[in-house]
Amino acid sequence: MAVSLALDPARSALVLVDLMDRIVALPLEPRKGTEVLSAAEELATAFRSVGATVVLVRVERPGAAEQPPGSGLVAGLAQEGDLEVVKRTIGGFQGTGLDDLLRDRGVNTLVFGGIATNLGVESTARAAGDLGYELVFVEDAMAALTAAEHDASVRLDFPRLGTVVTAAEVRFVAG
Repeated sequence: MAVSLALDPARSALVLVDLMDRIVALPLEPRKGTEVLSAAEELATAFRSVGATVVLVRVERPGAAEQPPGSGLVAGLAQEGDLEVVKRTIGGFQGTGLDDLLRDRGVNTLVFGGIATNLGVESTARAAGDLGYELVFVEDAMAALTAAEHDASVRLDFPRLGTVVTAAEVRFVAG
């Protein structure tokens, strides 16, 4: 069933969670991290091309003197004008200033991708929902440690929080 989705670029942001070398390299399901990364890069290019906000969220371990190797964003993912947010919890809102950054740009709709579907992505999305954002989940731009975890989020939780689409279904209203 095709979903009708028309995002306003001025009011929408793409939020990509934990696309870091060490996380993309994990054994993931139902698709490899490199497949998630490819879909995320295509989405980011589409968002940038219409002037929409791209947010890249990455995690750092709190209290660690040094972060593990591969803790930066995948090389080439971040582009000029993107927002990079460093989180120290599972979700991307707690203590990061992300809500203020988005509100300052007039964003009211968040489109999600990243790893892991049921952890960083879902935790960030739940907080966003609590803050009043409209939520869109790009199923083929996500993966988890198991297919069952991914499917539980995508089939059971996300439809209750927002709209689930594929990357091919992401469209923007004409400006």
